[in-house]
Formats: sequence, structure tokens, C-alpha cells
Amino acid sequence: MAHQFIVKKKNVYFLGDTIFRGTWGRTDLPTSNREEIMDSIVNKLMKLPDETIVYPGHGVSTRIKDEKPIYLELKPKLI
Repeated sequence: MAHQFIVKKKNVYFLGDTIFRGTWGRTDLPTSNREEIMDSIVNKLMKLPDETIVYPGHGVSTRIKDEKPIYLELKPKLI
């Protein structure tokens, strides 16, 4: 996660294009790195409280608890 803005008291994160509702950021761009994005999502974002609201760089917001099933299912495949 290169850039993020956190409102800790409200459990709100404003992220760039790391995560979107139901998917992750693009990994096919010259400056992107699939391993870094997945590491950030699985090992940092998914450890946040379930009610944490995540606002991506564009698109609709999501909550950590709504994203966990996607990434917890993928985690064994990513390692």
C-alpha cells in the first residue's frame, strides 16, 4: 500500500487502488506488483476490524468483513 489515509477513531481507511469492492487493484501495470498488493491485502487490511470501512481510489466503499471471504479463500493459493 503505497498511499493511504487513515481516520483511526472512525475505523475508516482511504486507500488508493489496492482494493475495490470484490476485487483488488490492477497488477498488469509497469509500476504495480501483484505480490505486494496481495501481501498488503491479506497481511494488513484483512487484520483490521470487520467494521472498518475502506474507500478505494474510485468506486464504491466496502467493509473489511465483506471482503474477508474473498481473500481468506485466496490466501492459501497466494502463498
